[in-house]
Amino acid sequence: MTPTYAKTITNFNHLAQQIKKCSMVKELESVYASMIKANANQDCFLMNQFIAACSIFHRIDYAILAFTHMQEPNVFVYNAMIRALVQCYHPVQALDCYLDMVQAQVSPTSFTFSSLVKACSLVSELGFGEAVHGHIWKYGFDSHVFVQTALVDFYGNAGKIVEARRVFDEMSERDVFAWTTMISVHARTGDMSSARQLFDEMPVRNTASWNAMIDGYSRLRNVESAELLFSQMPNRDIISWTTMIACYSQNKQFREALAVFNEMQTNGIDPDEVTMATIISACAHLGALDLGKEIHLYAMEMGFDLDVYIGSALIDMYAKCGSLDKSLVVFFKLRKKNLFCWNSIIEGLAVHGYAEEALAMFSRMQREKIKPNGVTFISVLGACTHAGLVEEGRKRFLSMSRDFSIPPEIEHYGCMVDLLGKAGLLEDALELVRSMRMEPNSVIWGALLGGCKLHRNLKIAQVAVNESKVLEPNNSGYYTLLVNMYAEVNRWSEVANIRATMKELGVEKTSPGSSWIEMDRKIHQFAASDKSHLASDEIYTLLVELDGQLKLSGYVPELGSVPL
Repeated sequence: MTPTYAKTITNFNHLAQQIKKCSMVKELESVYASMIKANANQDCFLMNQFIAACSIFHRIDYAILAFTHMQEPNVFVYNAMIRALVQCYHPVQALDCYLDMVQAQVSPTSFTFSSLVKACSLVSELGFGEAVHGHIWKYGFDSHVFVQTALVDFYGNAGKIVEARRVFDEMSERDVFAWTTMISVHARTGDMSSARQLFDEMPVRNTASWNAMIDGYSRLRNVESAELLFSQMPNRDIISWTTMIACYSQNKQFREALAVFNEMQTNGIDPDEVTMATIISACAHLGALDLGKEIHLYAMEMGFDLDVYIGSALIDMYAKCGSLDKSLVVFFKLRKKNLFCWNSIIEGLAVHGYAEEALAMFSRMQREKIKPNGVTFISVLGACTHAGLVEEGRKRFLSMSRDFSIPPEIEHYGCMVDLLGKAGLLEDALELVRSMRMEPNSVIWGALLGGCKLHRNLKIAQVAVNESKVLEPNNSGYYTLLVNMYAEVNRWSEVANIRATMKELGVEKTSPGSSWIEMDRKIHQFAASDKSHLASDEIYTLLVELDGQLKLSGYVPELGSVPL
């Protein structure tokens, strides 16, 4: 080995070490300058390392510039370039790079195709994927497990379940990742029967396969099956715990979600950002402000970044728990705000009766170039309803489709019916219901019925009740409301007729509403006539005492508010 050659090798090794040590983009720039000076920018090994480092810093422009200056890149450099383009979300350029590679007569490897299949998934273009699949066969990589697994995932994401299963079934060998990928494809599409069959056939299960099954059952609202699998898991990771918490939250079992979160901490598992956002959302739905504050403090102590996910969850939690001032503080402290953050704060302002402020926030959102969605307009229309801003509501309702190409959904019609009904414009509300592009549901008729109750319009109320009875024949609420309306105007014969009809049809309130309070980090739930709580005797004794005090002070309940 000549001294010059030895010195070159030493310099190249030093440059390779420098690339690995780079922690800032400026350091990467300095290393590349040294590479050019040492004529090392043509060395395939160093370029492979440099391109990989560029992808970590998301400076794909540096990688492309360095790559284009190479005279004869080998397959490893091409692979690094394709992988970097995919990681930096430039899938079309990754496919173009592969075409250049083929034209340069550089034979691909299995690593080339695993990146290319991911590129096709990002493009969401089935034709590209099928073409790459053809090249996989052409170059003889149809037996490579991780290439075939990538194809299963690609076809699954494209909704081509039959093709995904065909690739899986034709695999000569399968590792645990191949099995898990196919199970995930079935679970994502709701085919839990096929997913369960594969899960039971798996030679060896990993934690990811258990997680995929739990998530699949959660999507179908099959909490019982998800619970059973979770309890049977030999090992649980952070995804397992978060998936189970999300399962309970998505199915409105928020107290159970909190219990799993506490159990997770007891087991020494630290939550991540997704877990925190999910559990904060559970606190919001329960109105557990003190617990929500504790979790917020915990997030700050653990050094969690106040990103758009945790931020929007906190905004929503504080607003739902009645602490609008803290909701606003969180909102304005966020460095980045996405649509969810804006929607949460607009909704918070609206439900607290700050209609003008909610509309002003909507205008501010537009100035920030954030495009609203259907959820945004539900909050905006809700704000108009709270403040009785009829004309403003009409204008916003028309603006949805005209200015933002958002077709009104059933929820938007519900907001408008509620707005018009509360304003006493019941004929307009009924006309809007009859002009809807979809069949009105019980919520729509319920909103109209609420307006009729408020303004004592028995004629339209009867129409709403007749329609509601068809949709929900066993719902006693509509009958009860109509009974109260007739009682208010002393039409007792109609009251008797409706009560007789209810008795004849067997209509009664079978699922009473519930409420809950938070005390000492515990959630206590109550329902009408419920005696399951340990302190029910003391609670009912106190209620009787309060009722007596109210009567002594001269309070008389309104007849219309009492179910007869």
